[in-house]
Amino acid sequence: MKATSARLLRLLSLLQTRKDWPGADLADRLEVSPRTVRRDVDRLRELGYPIRATMGTGGGYQLGAGAALPPLLLDDDEAVAVAVGLRTAAQGGVSGIEETSVRALAKLLQVLPSRLRRRVDALGAFTVPMPGAGPTVDSDVLTLIASACRDSERLRFDYESHDGTLSRRIVEPHRLVSRGRRWYLVAWDTAREDWRTFRADRMRPLTPTGPRVPPRDPPAQGVAAYLAERMSVHMWPHQARIRLAVPAEEAERRGIGDHGRIEPADGDSCVLVCAGDSFRMMACYLAMLDVEMEVEEPDELRAEMARLAVRLNRAASG
Repeated sequence: MKATSARLLRLLSLLQTRKDWPGADLADRLEVSPRTVRRDVDRLRELGYPIRATMGTGGGYQLGAGAALPPLLLDDDEAVAVAVGLRTAAQGGVSGIEETSVRALAKLLQVLPSRLRRRVDALGAFTVPMPGAGPTVDSDVLTLIASACRDSERLRFDYESHDGTLSRRIVEPHRLVSRGRRWYLVAWDTAREDWRTFRADRMRPLTPTGPRVPPRDPPAQGVAAYLAERMSVHMWPHQARIRLAVPAEEAERRGIGDHGRIEPADGDSCVLVCAGDSFRMMACYLAMLDVEMEVEEPDELRAEMARLAVRLNRAASG
């Protein structure tokens, strides 16, 4: 009986890690016969777990949604991660889930072993949240996007760009990325036939989602690096090129490349390709860099830097 119970818990844990499990794969993982897997699945169904089975070559088992939430299996690290995530959600960032996050956190803390509760309490006692201003994304929207990523389903949505322009997009979603208080979707845009990045708070998904498609290979440099490059250069309306009087390695070491792309020029200089909402903001940022520079383009940035220099001179001499 003990061996059977342990095997059932292991089977349930496996079913929670993937959407679809071929019966043969489960049998190999559990080191039992496919017939035993079928009997164990029936036992879990009797306990209230909605497990669907499909026949045929590509058939297998899938843990579905039921009328009530069955118990979930979490290891120690997963339980702590869920508790910390609920505390973070209760402080804002995703709209509409603050109150429910507090209720869920209270239930989880009630059943956590004391050793895990101490870890969660330490994080809560010695970290200070500092909510920032900015847009929040609706929790239902975020859940829908994440589900489309998980299931490799095409996603249709209306999108509002930074200048307020509306467009209809059809994409193959790949990953959701959280940066600061904002969420971004990295997806393959079917109309543009290229990878694109979308702010989740500007998306209005249309249901139902589209058909399932084979997952694409992610951007060559990786999702995080791709998003960082998009955010530093391509997502902004104004771009500029600035020659810096330091080698590319020195510019990267100083962190100048965190807000743009560094292009090597020669042994003594490099080019910073940066972008922003306005040339005035770009001029202010460049003024803070402790390095000699020359604006290669555009003229609008040169004019803003000249106006900034006049104001700073006037303030210094006053």
